[in-house]
Amino acid sequence: MKPYAVIGAGPMGLCTVRHLLKLGIPCVGFEVHSEVGGLWDIDNPTSTMYASAHLISSKKMTEFADFPMDEDVPDYPSHRAMRDYFRSYARKFGLYGHYEFNTEVLKCTRSGGGWLVTTRRKWQEKTRAFSGLLIASGTLHHPNQPELPGKFSGELLHSAQYRSPEVFTGKRVLLIGCGNSGADIAVDAVQRASSVEISLRRGYHFLPKYIAGKPVDQLGGKLKLPDFFKRRITRALTNFSLGRPSQYGLPEPDYQLFESHPVVNSLLLHHIGHGDINPRPDITSVNAAKVRFSDGECREYDLIVQATGYTLNYPFIESRELNWSGHAPSLYLNVFHPESDNLFMMGMVEAAGLGWEGRNKQAELVALYIHQLMAGAPSASRFRKTIQQRAGIRIDGGMRYLNLERMAYYVHKEAYLKALAVHKADLQKDLLPRAAFYQTGGSEVTS
Repeated sequence: MKPYAVIGAGPMGLCTVRHLLKLGIPCVGFEVHSEVGGLWDIDNPTSTMYASAHLISSKKMTEFADFPMDEDVPDYPSHRAMRDYFRSYARKFGLYGHYEFNTEVLKCTRSGGGWLVTTRRKWQEKTRAFSGLLIASGTLHHPNQPELPGKFSGELLHSAQYRSPEVFTGKRVLLIGCGNSGADIAVDAVQRASSVEISLRRGYHFLPKYIAGKPVDQLGGKLKLPDFFKRRITRALTNFSLGRPSQYGLPEPDYQLFESHPVVNSLLLHHIGHGDINPRPDITSVNAAKVRFSDGECREYDLIVQATGYTLNYPFIESRELNWSGHAPSLYLNVFHPESDNLFMMGMVEAAGLGWEGRNKQAELVALYIHQLMAGAPSASRFRKTIQQRAGIRIDGGMRYLNLERMAYYVHKEAYLKALAVHKADLQKDLLPRAAFYQTGGSEVTS
């Protein structure tokens, strides 16, 4: 049989290849960069990383369970530490030899029950046939950059283009948006800019990285607390340690904690409290260097940075192939296509605390499903029916997530992991030994 194609050598692509190989499923990985690590390698041409970036979840809640980070890695590793971690992971499990690096995927089309994948390396294009397609190219590459209400005469950047604070030197800076990247960049700007202001259209929940000397995402240890109780405790501790957003001149969120991803950053509030960063409401108009806000105030700026997030973007495949609906593909568990057994969206999932281990469990389930399909196992047929019935049903655990583009593929961690475990257990009921596959490389069609 022909191998499966895996697009991307970030952490999701790496664990996907690993689990396919563990079950004897031949695969070929494609990566546009010369190394593994995905966006965590700042030298990757598709990376949106910046010099000061660190994990916003702690290493213990993020690492692969069977490949823990070294003890000397801090609680919140830098992007450099994460890059080295993923390279070590790829070496440990022998994944480098299964990737074609410096190779861009140009086009993926269905053909005869399988897929034709066209790639380009050193200006040479090649099209090969594969049994299936696993897309692990990431969700944080394509900037969401709304038009400003007017024409700005100064410099305009999206946070995806930001690398280091030198760009702010001596400038009057306005940040638009306050996700985790926006908060980080605003704090960076304080060190170099002549002034820093941040415009917020809505309220955000802020969390410190530490409470009582422990990473905030490790509160409660291994205790399984109900969501309402966890929210109440976290909110109380945060209000005690940081105060409420309105005390810093910021709007109060009109939604519950964890109904949108919180901003894990207390330095932004620190600098607002010190007058280094000035909060502003939503923008109503822009005219040359002048920006007017909804409170009637007008200010002039040299540089605007839009920290307005990202949109899902897979230019190598038609969106209709992905069962797209609204802001994202409509799939079961954000992975499984209701009409296709050989197309999988890997890592198109976000959840507070899911970490790489949660994504690793996702990859394990996909590989197991492919194996069982090939073996003709009854468990695969049962799972296929579930996929068809539940595609597009959100695994939200009863949470009322905000209707935002960035939340379109957000899930509830505990409910999601439980679903993965239930399906894994059922697929394993009639698990046969590793299937015997013969072909280890895609068959070339054109060049």
